[in-house]
Amino acid sequence: MSKHDPAGSVLEGLDPEQRQVATALLGPVCVIAGAGTGKTRAVTHRIAYGVRTGTYNPQTVLALTFTTRAAGELRERLGQLGASGVQARTFHSAALRQLAYFLPKLEHRALPKIVEYKAPLVATAAKRLGLEIDKAAVRDLAAEIEWAKVNLWTAQDYQNQAGQVGRGQVAGYQPVMVARLLRVYEEVLSENHAMDFEDVLLATAGMLMTHSGMVQEVQSRYRHFVVDEYQDVSPLQQRLLNLWLGSRQEVCVVGDPAQTIYTFAGAKPSFLTGFSKRYPGAVKVELIRDYRSTPQVVSLANKVLAKGPQLGAVQLVAQRPPGPAAHFQRYPDDAEEAAGTANQITQLLDQGVPADQIAVLFRTNAQTEPFEAALNEAAIPYVVRGGERFFERPEVRQAMVLLRAEAKTDSPDPPLERVRQVLSAGGWAERPPPERGARRERWESLDALDTLCQDLLAGGAQGMAELIALVDQRVGEGHAPRSAGVQLATLHAAKGLEWEAVCLAGLSHGLLPISLADRPEQVEEERRLLYVGITRAKRFLFLSYAAARLVGGTANRRASPFLKGIWPTTRPPSRNRAKVSVVEELDQEQLARFDSLRQWRLAVAQVAGLPAYTVLPDVTLKALAVHCPQTDTDLVKMPGIGPMKLERYGADLLALLRHPNAGTRPPGR
Repeated sequence: MSKHDPAGSVLEGLDPEQRQVATALLGPVCVIAGAGTGKTRAVTHRIAYGVRTGTYNPQTVLALTFTTRAAGELRERLGQLGASGVQARTFHSAALRQLAYFLPKLEHRALPKIVEYKAPLVATAAKRLGLEIDKAAVRDLAAEIEWAKVNLWTAQDYQNQAGQVGRGQVAGYQPVMVARLLRVYEEVLSENHAMDFEDVLLATAGMLMTHSGMVQEVQSRYRHFVVDEYQDVSPLQQRLLNLWLGSRQEVCVVGDPAQTIYTFAGAKPSFLTGFSKRYPGAVKVELIRDYRSTPQVVSLANKVLAKGPQLGAVQLVAQRPPGPAAHFQRYPDDAEEAAGTANQITQLLDQGVPADQIAVLFRTNAQTEPFEAALNEAAIPYVVRGGERFFERPEVRQAMVLLRAEAKTDSPDPPLERVRQVLSAGGWAERPPPERGARRERWESLDALDTLCQDLLAGGAQGMAELIALVDQRVGEGHAPRSAGVQLATLHAAKGLEWEAVCLAGLSHGLLPISLADRPEQVEEERRLLYVGITRAKRFLFLSYAAARLVGGTANRRASPFLKGIWPTTRPPSRNRAKVSVVEELDQEQLARFDSLRQWRLAVAQVAGLPAYTVLPDVTLKALAVHCPQTDTDLVKMPGIGPMKLERYGADLLALLRHPNAGTRPPGR
């Protein structure tokens, strides 16, 4: 094909559905793309095919995404396909560019300061109203203000309609008070000659509706549109897209109803599901071939989705060879779940799975602490993924300023050595700090920057100046480096990512669905959140929950209802939780060792005034009872035995394992 049609080479290697997307160049196109089905591949090849056939001028194509990382990936792939020059931007970036250009020309005023974080201004507005609010309340109220704006609601709209759509109280305040706060917040913005990110879209849309010259210029500039993650579009973003399009229909939208997890933030999946009604002649293509996950993972994802309303989602068809079955585990309490997860990860690392290809995913940020403690104790490197963009973290911005300055100086030292001198001054070291919190997070950021520099140098970067130029290119594209550790993240933060192995933790009713989801549509969004989590896994998938929160607590948790009929049936819980969850597989000799270890642990805990599980969890005691290590080297191979535990308890444990009937004693006695 490519011999007579050079453009045809772009289509090589596409599956039939991807090829259908790539060749549907004109008119409205709707692509329903299931998880792992190669949507980015299909869309970039469509644009490249349009450019190569002369159907598109790359300068007049605007591809819209929701993250700078996704926009950077699109530009990179399009460049590789020979379609450089296409504008790939987030909605906010595209709008800001237009606003900065037209505002001085048409309204003769400078662009206001863009406020990245609403919290300080929300706090100021609350103080003016006499409201005493903490950081959590500020965060919730800022999110509600954002929701109102992306839904095109004024303060009066909010006061009149919030109760009718089930918004209820926010941070303990009724809609009438939230509406008053919204009014005062806008006053504070105006006084500071500032606008927030939503205002960028609102102001751009307002100017397009007011100035016909701006509309004509923008519409002549952009003739073909592609919108990724279309299920997440808000009414405000849709209004802006409509203004950019005008009466034309040259738009291709790509999305997955099954991955609609942001309706709380204003996303309206109805724009995707109702696309064919708005454009009756639209070409509709479903991408169903999953190239990411094994049949075992895909089957589980399909089963979870099938138990809820379909909403136009596709049923995935796995393309990879079979892999291991998904592993289900019920633990007695949160500490045991964390320790057991660390044990699973240790086994994966022993099998050769890289640490950065393993993720532990959970519903809320509050669930991270026991997993951090367990991984830290097991000496497993980890990184907590937050919502803040990598290159905007204060420590990264500061390091980049110093690295740019270093790149301008002459030095005979190798580039990596110079990078590490700068990073070390900011708090980086070759080994992570033992404690959790701000110091650990700072180290993680700087270590990721160090890893990025190593990768770029290994990829051929020559000298310090070229190295930092390549890093700056990543900054501009929002292409954050991947950290060399196990990833801890919420299910929302995991959207759009993938790992070889995924541990889904805390899968109990009250956590998934979260207890705050009290309306049917909210519960179904929680189901889709689980679906997103499952489909992040390529090969290994572990699902777990804890029957109780605390050691010795009432085992009143049950598996998520989304897994009803999927979670393997188990025997009813026994009063002796340790016997059911840990001991039932031990023989008599192992059981004797286990009992001795538990007596020793109890004595240690009583002397130290600590809960028993903080000494060693049952999962570790079981491993010790089964494997009976006899040396320090063997001991540190046990899950939950890190350097600190080895130093503190190693001698006593080895003595006890050699002579399990010699009695128990706390350390130092």
